[in-house]
Order: sequence, then C-alpha cells, then structure tokens
Amino acid sequence: MPSAEIPEGMSPDARATWPSRELIDSFLGGGFELHPGETSLIDFDDPEAVTAARAFRDMMGRFCSGVTVVTGMTPDGPVGMTLQSFSSVSLSPQLIMISPAKTARAWPLMQRAGGFCVNVLAADQVELSNLMATKGADKFGSVTWTPAASTGSPVLEGVLGHIDCTIHAVYEAGDHYVVIGRVKDLVSSDKSDPLLFFQGQYRHLSD
Repeated sequence: MPSAEIPEGMSPDARATWPSRELIDSFLGGGFELHPGETSLIDFDDPEAVTAARAFRDMMGRFCSGVTVVTGMTPDGPVGMTLQSFSSVSLSPQLIMISPAKTARAWPLMQRAGGFCVNVLAADQVELSNLMATKGADKFGSVTWTPAASTGSPVLEGVLGHIDCTIHAVYEAGDHYVVIGRVKDLVSSDKSDPLLFFQGQYRHLSD
C-alpha cells in the first residue's frame, strides 16, 4: 500500500490524480508480476529481457495520449475497458484501431458481439477511467449511458464524443490484439478539455 505521508513539495490532493495500477499496466504493456491464469512472452528469468521490457514501457510512457473507454453490449449486459491504445487508421473507408491486451476480460465478449464503441474521455472523468480499468468492479452500476445507434454498445454520459464500430479485422500482436473497427456512427459533444495520460499519470491541457 502507498505511504500515507505526502512527500515534500507535493500537493495534498495529488493522489486523486494517480491512476490505478491496472490502468498503468494496461496502458504501458503490462506489469512485471503475473496473476493466476495470466501468461507473458517476457522471460522473467532473463535479467536482460526484463530490463529491455522496462525500458520499452518507460519509453512508451513518454508518448502523451488521450484516454478512452471501449464498451460493448453482450447478452449478459454491458462490458467496458479503459484503453490508451486508440488511433484513426483510414478516412475512406472510415476505420479506427484499438489494441486490447490478451488478458482483457471484456474483449472476447465484444468480439463475440461483433462490435464496440470508443468513448473519448473528458478531463473530469478520471474516476470513470479508473472504474473501467478495475477488474471485478461493478462497472455500470452507477454509470449513466445510452445505447449507440448501430451496435447498442454503451455511450457514456459526459464524454467528448463516441465512435460506434463493427469489427473489421483482428490481428495477434505479441501480448495484445490489434483490432480494426469500421465506423458506423460517430458523435462529438460540445466539451473540449480532454483527459490525457503521460508518464504514468493523468494530465490536463492546463498542465
């Protein structure tokens, strides 16, 4: 557990901006501890391999990005996961890319459903981001959402916008999947301040 003592020079409310361990691991390619049922391509008995993996993760942390919650609708209800790995791919046809970890529990359910919705988070949605990155949490018990036009996947209240997609292609890429989504519908909101992620911390444009 983190120490309750606030280091000198740090704001007393700084902890509110710290992301969850699950979120950091999912953003930066996984942690360095395995949990039951999980596997890794990293040889943990090889110090050089572990050092190289840490260097790669630290370097990827230098890339500032937005934060998304990818949602899907299944016969048993809605599912969701927080993802940093999101980008546009093609204008014609309109394609986007997400990259869920192979250990992500929500992704196989979305794949079977055939579609998903990318929700782009606003600066005031840190709590939502952490909730959707927490394994075993009741992710939709207190979250307001409406079904997306094409797939019925949850569109979360208060986001900057959403992109509703069907699954166009899926490729294996190491310990992640590269998923290409074909855009079926998209809506932008009037909000303009995004939630950002840089060097293992949430950031805002004002930073």
